Amino acid sequence: MVALVLPRLVGAAGVRRSASVAERNLTALRSAYWLVLLSGFLEPVLYLFSIGIGVGALVGDLTLPGGQVVSYAAFVAPAMLASSAMSGALSETTFNFFGKMKYMKLYDGVIATPVRPFEIALGELGWAMIRGSLYSAAFLVIMVAMDLTTAVRAATAFPAAVLVGFAFGALGMTVSTLMRSWQDFDLMGSAQFTLFLFSGTFVPAEAYPAVLRWVVELTPLYRSVHLIRGICVGSSSWSWLLDLAYLLVLTAGMLALASRRMGRMLYK
Repeated sequence: MVALVLPRLVGAAGVRRSASVAERNLTALRSAYWLVLLSGFLEPVLYLFSIGIGVGALVGDLTLPGGQVVSYAAFVAPAMLASSAMSGALSETTFNFFGKMKYMKLYDGVIATPVRPFEIALGELGWAMIRGSLYSAAFLVIMVAMDLTTAVRAATAFPAAVLVGFAFGALGMTVSTLMRSWQDFDLMGSAQFTLFLFSGTFVPAEAYPAVLRWVVELTPLYRSVHLIRGICVGSSSWSWLLDLAYLLVLTAGMLALASRRMGRMLYK
């Protein structure tokens, strides 16, 4: 799908220039960066073992809205996958992106070439998705090994996790263009942690009061968790179409907004 749409949006030459931006990040890798990748992967795994299995032994099985009964670990694991994709994408498109744009002034030199702001944003998003995809693939292997989902469902959940990463990566870049200093990221960290706790991650959204439930169901992480959970546990509900449409619109809208704001900042 991406391979068909992107050439029409930016042209084949634009796709190549965006790939060059991502390739630049790969070339600039340092050995210590792999420790950062490892730490980002271990966090959701530890949550899965501590809460999904540890607390799950006390909670027991859960009945989903469709009447399907699943273990608590199987309920929590897809949420950890969605959260991992979110965290990996946001880490690359917030702190790292902000540093390269505001302090390293990397993109000031890039726009002296034929590369346009939209292609910079697309290249950085593609690089963020390399990180997010590594997290997702490794986590899905663990889920299959623990019998929390099947291999077929895991293979289907992987592109969904990639889409989640794209959506949050585009959102993260837009947020980064609004930041004035490193201190502003404290607010973003608080918002991210709030999403992590209250997006149907550890309890069904139906457990919240009606008003709060509607707020929760409007958040991007809830739509991500709902989509991936439906795939991993084999839910037959068609509401995944709403999740898919939500994430696609969020990705396209935030990517366009981020590139527009970058253009204003870089060409002023």
